[in-house]
Amino acid sequence: MDDKNSNNHTDDEKNNVEEVENNEDDSELLEFEFNDDGEEDLKKTLKKFRTDLKLCQKEKEEYLIGWQKERADFANYKKEENDRKINFSKILQEKILFNFLAVSDSFNLAFANKEAWQKVDKNWRIGVEYIYNQLDTVFKDFGVQSFGEVGENFDPKLHQSIDVTSTDKKENDQKISEVVQKGYKSKDNILRPAQVKIWEYRSLLTPFF
Repeated sequence: MDDKNSNNHTDDEKNNVEEVENNEDDSELLEFEFNDDGEEDLKKTLKKFRTDLKLCQKEKEEYLIGWQKERADFANYKKEENDRKINFSKILQEKILFNFLAVSDSFNLAFANKEAWQKVDKNWRIGVEYIYNQLDTVFKDFGVQSFGEVGENFDPKLHQSIDVTSTDKKENDQKISEVVQKGYKSKDNILRPAQVKIWEYRSLLTPFF
């Protein structure tokens, strides 16, 4: 009984294998074109192959273009992300430097009255000047420069005029007469404009108001 069942299973497996093989043969035959007599039509077969080849080439080009576009988009994204990080770091750096400008102003205010500063205890004075030089070194390392000097031409991009002084000397017209607060820039970026007073030329014949 067992032998009979075993033989039946074996026959079924053979039938299944033959059926699969027949299906594979049919699928291969479907690749070719035949005429009404059942013979292979080479012209139709070649035409079909050419059509299939063009379709494959078209799909390949579409995949290639899509891949190239995705690659370019990803490269642009990485560049934009890197630029954002650089800009953020730059803004943060300038903000920190700007906050230290008030400290520098305090030092400059203390040094402004040279006669009074020289009367300060020498050791204490040397220590304060050393700290100021350290701060100044940090500014230089980050490319920070001060600007705003008496006699410079007034530039609204660099200077903020807070007062006007009349002068009868034409050569001094629109020049800085006094620096109230120095300006600072980091490379080409203005951290703070200089607050200044400027001369304005008025002829002796022009009445002063």
